[in-house]
Amino acid sequence: MDFIDQVKQFSKRVESIKDTIQTEEATKTSILMPFFQLMGFDVFNPNEFIPEFTADVGIKKGEKVDYAILKDGSPVILVEAKSVNEQLEKHDSQLFRYFGTTTAKFAILTNGIIYKFYTDLDEPNKMDQNPFLDINILDIKDTQVAELKKFHKSNFDLEEIMSTASELKYSNEIKKKFSNDLAAPSEEFVKFFVSDIYNGRATQQVIEKFKPIVKKALNQYISETLNDKIKNALSSNEDESNNNPKDDEKSIAEPKEKVSKIVTTEEELEAYFIIKNLLKPIVPTSDITIKDTESYFNILYKGNTRKWICRLILNNNQKTMMYLDNNKQIQKISLTNIYDLENHKSLLYDIVKRFI
Repeated sequence: MDFIDQVKQFSKRVESIKDTIQTEEATKTSILMPFFQLMGFDVFNPNEFIPEFTADVGIKKGEKVDYAILKDGSPVILVEAKSVNEQLEKHDSQLFRYFGTTTAKFAILTNGIIYKFYTDLDEPNKMDQNPFLDINILDIKDTQVAELKKFHKSNFDLEEIMSTASELKYSNEIKKKFSNDLAAPSEEFVKFFVSDIYNGRATQQVIEKFKPIVKKALNQYISETLNDKIKNALSSNEDESNNNPKDDEKSIAEPKEKVSKIVTTEEELEAYFIIKNLLKPIVPTSDITIKDTESYFNILYKGNTRKWICRLILNNNQKTMMYLDNNKQIQKISLTNIYDLENHKSLLYDIVKRFI
């Protein structure tokens, strides 16, 4: 079973039992230990998974963290667990104290449903106030599964996780702030727009007047943009069906980029982010771009359709990566799932190096 399927199965299990769990210990036994087993750890092996790990804090001796995950004999992840019925915010300071007393680079605060992942991006050896990854196991996004998989025992790479943690943290905070401002625009958010469209002085009264206008305008813009994309896709699909029958997939030597019937799926976007992260050590992530077509999902170098890194076909019946070999011949690799892309990191490196 693929990792994403295992996570979804685990999510269903948590949903079915969460209302029957009453205590912290029951949460640990029923949810957390199975979760870390899912992540590949032997929860009964004290050489890699230690419950009640001692983390002395200043003059306080014998303070314990619920779990410590070890690598090469040293803790790399600390886990503070709470009951499934508890909110997590008030417990951040407790884990904050533990973090600075060990060699661990990551900390997880969880109640079995919410998993908050912390590190020390802001100040070395001092746990950040905000998590770089925040997962609700009952509503986990496909892109989050890819990040969660990096913490699986078989994939755990400290440097790789740290390289993406900063981008994750700030992109999540940006999305959260934008979402909040769409729902209830802040004064600063409104001032940003008012300064360019209003000639008078932006008094408090003016700001209050523009708050509902900004909210309505932005939400309308998003709605209209989505509707336009749907209309364009339907229109292009109609034109395509009337004028350009779909090419046989076997004649894909130099296929024409088609614009009809294009739907970019979450799986395709997740594959794109996986490839961007894989190539991050050799090129800026901004250089890796996409162009979706009806036949395949194109990963490009600097938006140049002649410099395509790979082409992906991702559907229920077929998952394939195509690339040009050194003789300019298209080769195909069958994928079990999009996470198999990680197994072809060297190949992707070699392809991109041709364009640099």
